[in-house]
Amino acid sequence: MDTDRTDQLAERLFASTLGALELFAVYLGGELGLYRALQEHGPLTAEQLSERAGIAPRYAAEWLEQQAVAGLLDTDPDVPAQERRYRLDPAYARVLVDADDPAHAAPFAYMLAGIGGVISQVAQAYRTGGGVPYESYGRAFRHGQGHINRPAFTHELAGNWIAAMPDVLARLQAAPRPRIADLGCGQGWSALAVARAFPNAQVDGLDADESSIADARAHAEQAGLGDRVRLVRADATTLRDSGPYDLVLIMEVLHDLSRPVETLRAVRDALAEGGVVLVADERVAERFTAPGDEVERMMYGWSVTHCLPTQLVEQPSAAIGTVMRAATVDRYAREAGFGACTVLPVENDFFRFYRLDR
Repeated sequence: MDTDRTDQLAERLFASTLGALELFAVYLGGELGLYRALQEHGPLTAEQLSERAGIAPRYAAEWLEQQAVAGLLDTDPDVPAQERRYRLDPAYARVLVDADDPAHAAPFAYMLAGIGGVISQVAQAYRTGGGVPYESYGRAFRHGQGHINRPAFTHELAGNWIAAMPDVLARLQAAPRPRIADLGCGQGWSALAVARAFPNAQVDGLDADESSIADARAHAEQAGLGDRVRLVRADATTLRDSGPYDLVLIMEVLHDLSRPVETLRAVRDALAEGGVVLVADERVAERFTAPGDEVERMMYGWSVTHCLPTQLVEQPSAAIGTVMRAATVDRYAREAGFGACTVLPVENDFFRFYRLDR
């Protein structure tokens, strides 16, 4: 028996446990407004954080100590506990607090918390072959999924991803009233991004999850875009009735569809003459390899705990999981009747981009 390999795996699981526990603590810091209080009012003692954030003093003290031990907050350990002040480094605030910052990774903690809340249901689904509804993952996962993509949608969707299709960009800028659909819009960040980028555009956001649409409507109103961004709970088949569209966005959604070819057919039917589809999906390897790199490992992690269980609620289902390779996207596009599926030359660590032409 190779004891070195045994030890390596044991150490890896220890490190994974440490990371998971620290992500749960990050979730508490975000959900309870603790990081925000430290950013706006810090440095703070435990008593001051308790007052600012409205939490019990004993919990404030323990959470602050844990965060300092984990290296997420700065403090002087030689100062008596009751007088000790804790500081959030502005560089770390970008990761933990600032929702539009490209470095904002704290939503991963929300996603983990959402999965933790239903992991027993996931295990039961494995036994029965059934699924776990998306809504069962709750507000935490919904918030995490929406906000982990928010910075990229806000800063890169129009300027980099759509710009990789110069003819589409020109069309959206020149048309007097271009029409854009965002299929599976979630909390609405991608729909809002294109509405800001193209002030003359009318944007329709569709999602099958009622809570996500409620969130998206609230975000649109807060952004002052409620008059140009229409957000409806609906599936893709309704696009045929509401089109034609110059551009349809499918942002990290295609792999989650139970009937991807049927959906793509409906999207194709909803396109205006010369209209195109922009698909963003996971930048997984071209083929299965084992062991895989960190991106591949992460995508399979989401797949076994979230994406596949949610897809198996509806039957029949393509049951794609999270890992959808480029050849599969091309096959689905052609089966749906698209004349071309082109991988766009956009550098991104997590997403691969596809242009679908009628």
